[in-house]
Amino acid sequence: MKSIWQQILQYLYIRKRDKSEPLNTNTKLMHGMNRISILLFLIAILILLYKLIFR
Repeated sequence: MKSIWQQILQYLYIRKRDKSEPLNTNTKLMHGMNRISILLFLIAILILLYKLIFR
């Protein structure tokens, strides 16, 4: 079983996907939604840090 960090790196295209894993439409959509949610979470964290530092 993969670690959560390896999966996040795959979602963000930092690490290449394992070619032996099956890929279908449902998996592609799930990875796309996960990628969007991770990016929005990181943006929200940056905004909160900015508000903490400059206010």
